[in-house]
Amino acid sequence: MANHSTEEKMESKVDSTLDRMSQDKKEDILSNFDHFKEYLGNKVSLADKLGMNEEQQAKAAQKVGDYLAAHEEPKNREEKLLYELWKAGNKDEQHMFSHMLVKLVHAES
Repeated sequence: MANHSTEEKMESKVDSTLDRMSQDKKEDILSNFDHFKEYLGNKVSLADKLGMNEEQQAKAAQKVGDYLAAHEEPKNREEKLLYELWKAGNKDEQHMFSHMLVKLVHAES
């Protein structure tokens, strides 16, 4: 039961962070794929420091992916590909894709 509460808190924190982010900040992050990877890498690094395991990080990344797919237009070719892959996948595939994104930024840091 405590794990469920931890997941709910993490989801709430992701929602809160996305809601508070200014449109200018979103534009800056999404304007360039390298900026997006850098931002994601910083968040994954923070999650590592907070003791979140890869599964928790992937769930947070999936939450962000759901948000981006629903609220933001892709700003470049790489983001368009990510968007199309995200939309083509079911929830399980999106979750695995989230794991891959976490691994990508881990490998680059």
